[in-house]
Amino acid sequence: MTQTDYMSWRMEADPILRSTIVAVAVLDRVPDWPRFVDMMERGTKRVPIFRRKVVTAAVGVAPPRWVEDPDFDLTWHVRRCTLTEPGDWDAVLDFARTTGMAAFDKERPLWEFTVLDGLDHHRAALVMKVHHCLTDGVGGMQIAREIVDFTREGTVRGDDAEVVAAHEGRMPGPINSLARYRDMTGRIVRGLSTEMVRGGEGLIRHPADSLRHSVDVVASTMRLTRPVRTTLSPVMRTRTTRRRFAVLEAPLEPLGRAAESAGGSLNDGFLAAILLGMAKYHRLHGAEIPALRVTLPISLRTDTDPLGGNRITLARFALPTNIGDPAQLIREVHAVVERWRKEPAIALSSRIAGALNLLPASLLANMLEHVDVVASNVVGSPVPLFVAGSQITRYYAFSPTLGSAFNVTLMSYTSHCCVGINADPGAVPDLDTLTDSLADGFRAVLALCSPAPDTAVVSVP
Repeated sequence: MTQTDYMSWRMEADPILRSTIVAVAVLDRVPDWPRFVDMMERGTKRVPIFRRKVVTAAVGVAPPRWVEDPDFDLTWHVRRCTLTEPGDWDAVLDFARTTGMAAFDKERPLWEFTVLDGLDHHRAALVMKVHHCLTDGVGGMQIAREIVDFTREGTVRGDDAEVVAAHEGRMPGPINSLARYRDMTGRIVRGLSTEMVRGGEGLIRHPADSLRHSVDVVASTMRLTRPVRTTLSPVMRTRTTRRRFAVLEAPLEPLGRAAESAGGSLNDGFLAAILLGMAKYHRLHGAEIPALRVTLPISLRTDTDPLGGNRITLARFALPTNIGDPAQLIREVHAVVERWRKEPAIALSSRIAGALNLLPASLLANMLEHVDVVASNVVGSPVPLFVAGSQITRYYAFSPTLGSAFNVTLMSYTSHCCVGINADPGAVPDLDTLTDSLADGFRAVLALCSPAPDTAVVSVP
């Protein structure tokens, strides 16, 4: 495991920080079951990590490692169920949330896919559950493209053996735990030594600039890792292991156009919509708040990274909720997010994760459990995807709360923004009110778009 994967694994010493990702794909018809099983059998060969389990290292500080599961049984990971009457969307979300609340069997590969038939209008749903150390959002979409089809009839793919060999070449081989620990420690030390050598050379050539850079890196690292002792929200404070799911939908192109008109990106418009919604939600609870603390996953994935695994870092910072003008708010959000993306410590995230993994897991809880909201924007597929003869019409992701009151994840899919909300009912006992407030936030941002979009924000797919 990489250090960032290991951090996701260690978080679960505190069950509130359980790192499970659930995604729900709405299908226009029930998929052909034999084709679906064949697709998944072939997919797990193209994405070998789906056939690997985690073996915990004998040395406590050494990361676990991925090994082939000699007892891999596809029928345990791939399931099908029929929804009871009336077979509505609420039943799908209830199944998805209870699935997400259940712990993985860590003696098996960390994923489960369930086809739910019996959804109204002769539709079906595919509920996908994976552990965060197996993949992040961007990696999940890369994995999906290796498994699903691009036409209803199916997709002819290249030689599986060549694909597997390419992935195998980028996966670490099995080595003993003590050697893994020594290797991990050596990489950290070598990395720090390299930085020190570069810093020493720079200090000789440009002493003032080098000293300033060193100070900046230390200050940035402290900002990235500092513990947070209280929430900024006076309303959403309680944390539990319970979860509830809800969804929203917004038109993709108009939302991006609205954000661009204010000088921001789609992600800036998304965050502004959340902040506007949260301001309303708090007003309904009799609270006026100037800001909320947000965790924003920042992708570090490159084209050379293997499929799967975490290639993100978590930046935590305050964003304003006292700006009522959507355009002004988008500009302010853009400025704050850009500053954090350029933080010197972001490039050192894997080394920082390695250092944190040597410390008690309770420190991770102190860093995360007083964050108000996690917000994640995942670029999905611009073209329709198919599963064993069924077309995916909507694709929602419910990412882990990571100790926050709720996680809201925007997954772009074809022309839609599919927004999944994973809420802790201890912090948010009135999820319908929260969902309506966030929908109003999206409407306020979309109102900046000219011409105004015909498609309204909705709460049911």
